[in-house]
Amino acid sequence: MAMKIKSGDQVEVISGKDKGKQGQVLRTDPKKSVVFVENANMVKRHQRAMPSPSGQGPGKEGGIIEMEGPIHISNVMLLDPTDNKPTRVGIRVTDDGKRQRFSKRTGETV
Repeated sequence: MAMKIKSGDQVEVISGKDKGKQGQVLRTDPKKSVVFVENANMVKRHQRAMPSPSGQGPGKEGGIIEMEGPIHISNVMLLDPTDNKPTRVGIRVTDDGKRQRFSKRTGETV
């Protein structure tokens, strides 16, 4: 199923421990129906230090790193570009046959 939220969209988390946080979608995973939102659902990961493959320059540094965890698509809402309030997203077909997303609150194209 195609997701109505894409990378780069501004969204608000509507449920869970980060409810109310707003941020940009960093990436999506349509097969799992999850999105990764900047500074939301932060998780800690242990990373092993890795030298650079060529032996020149810095490699990956080891330690505990914080990164964004996945959030299910049903727990985020797109922000309406006109007033930055959460809105549902609809899809309509234009006269020339192209699909476009629109805000259900205001009817504006997203």
